[in-house]
Amino acid sequence: MNVYLDNAATTPLDPEVIKEMNLYMVEAFGNPSSTHGFGRKTRAALELARRRVAQHINAEPGEIIFTSGGTEADNMAILCSINDLGIKHAVTSKIEHHAVLHPLEDLAAKGEIKLSYVEIDEIGHIKLDSLEEILSTNERTFVSLMHANNEIGNLLPLKKVGELCAKYDAVLHSDTVQTIAHYALDVKELGVHFISCAGHKFHGPKGVGFLFVSDRIKVHPMIQGGGQERNMRAGTENVYGIMGLAKALDMAYEDLEEHKAYLSGLKDYMIKRLREEFPGVHFNGDAEGESLYTVLSVCLPKTDKAEMMLFNLDIEGIATSGGSACSSGSDIGSHVLAELNIPEDRPVCRFSFSKFNTIEELDYTIEKLKAIYALPSVIA
Repeated sequence: MNVYLDNAATTPLDPEVIKEMNLYMVEAFGNPSSTHGFGRKTRAALELARRRVAQHINAEPGEIIFTSGGTEADNMAILCSINDLGIKHAVTSKIEHHAVLHPLEDLAAKGEIKLSYVEIDEIGHIKLDSLEEILSTNERTFVSLMHANNEIGNLLPLKKVGELCAKYDAVLHSDTVQTIAHYALDVKELGVHFISCAGHKFHGPKGVGFLFVSDRIKVHPMIQGGGQERNMRAGTENVYGIMGLAKALDMAYEDLEEHKAYLSGLKDYMIKRLREEFPGVHFNGDAEGESLYTVLSVCLPKTDKAEMMLFNLDIEGIATSGGSACSSGSDIGSHVLAELNIPEDRPVCRFSFSKFNTIEELDYTIEKLKAIYALPSVIA
C-alpha cells in the first residue's frame, strides 16, 4: 500500500482541476494580453477566475494579484510595504515560514528596518500582549504573522491581531497558505492588508498563487516589465494554473463543512491510535486545541532509529515529513521545533491529511510504525 500523508507540503491535483486546466492548455491558449479573439477569450476567463477568487474571501477583484505561489506573495507583501509605505520597523515571530523570515532578516541586516520578534508560549502560540507591547513602543510597524503554522498547525487568532494592528495603525500581512480553502476567510472582517495563497495546498496546481492587497493601501510592483495584473505584477499570466487554482478553490468552499468534518475525524482517529499504541507519545503545538485540522505533528517515543524514521516509513510506502518540505535537503533541522525545545533523540513526524486519505491508510501507517519500533536496538 502507498500512503500519502504529506499534504501540508503539497496535495494531489483533483481530477476536476486537471480537466479545467486541460481546456486552457489545449483550446483556450491565447495570451490574455493579446487583443485578438484568442487573447480576449483567455482574458475574459482570467478575469472571471479573479472575481471567483475574490468572492471567496470577500475581496474586490482588483485586490487579487496572481503570483507564482506563496513564497512570491509573501516576499511581495514584505518588500513592497517596506519600499513603498515608509515603514522602518517590522515584527514577526521566530516560527514563521522562511518565505517571511528570510526577507525580513535580510532587510534588517542591510539596516533598512528594525526587526522585532513577538514572544511565543511553550506550545507555540503567539503572545498577544507581547505583540501589543511591541506595537505600542515603536513607530508604525509592518506585522507578518502566519494564520496557521505549517509545521505544528497552531492557529493564530487573526481577527484579534487585526484589531491590535488597527489600534496602532500597523500594516498586517498574514501567510494564509495553510488555511485558505480550509477555513472561511473574510479579509474585511479580519482587518488584514495582505494575505498569501498557494494553489497546490488545496488540490490545485503548483507554481500559482495570489496575494490579496487591500485597496486601503497603495504599493508598487515588485516584478516590473509589462502591465499584467493591472500593472502590479509583470509577466504573462500562468493562465491554466490560475484557472486550476480558481476551480480548486470553488470546490473547496462548496464542500467546506463536510471537508472539515471528514479531515477532523481523520486527525482525531490518528491521535487516538497513536496514544493507544505508543505510550509517551507527545503532540507538538496545540494539536487538540486551536490547531489546523489538516496537520498533526507527533513526537514519537525515543529510539536510536530517530534519524531514520522518515526513511523507514518511506520504504513501507508511507510519505510523511519531519517538518516543512521547504527545508528538505537542509541539515540544520526545523527552526520551529528548535523554538519549542523538542528533544533531538525523539523522532518527529508531521502527518497531514487530505480528502483522499482513508482510515485504512492510517491503520496501515500505525502498523508499520509498530513494526519499526519492534526492530532490535530500540532505546528503552
